Amino acid sequence: MSVDPADDADHSVVLHLDELLAQRGMTLTQLAQQVGVTVVNLSILKNGRAKAVRFNTLTALCHALDCQPGDLLSVKT
Repeated sequence: MSVDPADDADHSVVLHLDELLAQRGMTLTQLAQQVGVTVVNLSILKNGRAKAVRFNTLTALCHALDCQPGDLLSVKT
């Protein structure tokens, strides 16, 4: 049985955006303004519906949240 990487059922990456925003007392709107991404696109990321994240977006998120990619992302086991 082959696994299609585009299949959402096989997606197990979790974004910890809610936790990082809460720890920093920041809203999604404030983060969107700092990162230069729409609130809608951040919401898609936050809710686990994104299929991809650009490295420049990941870098901007890490700078704005003062974190490392490993603080922002993890893989469910």
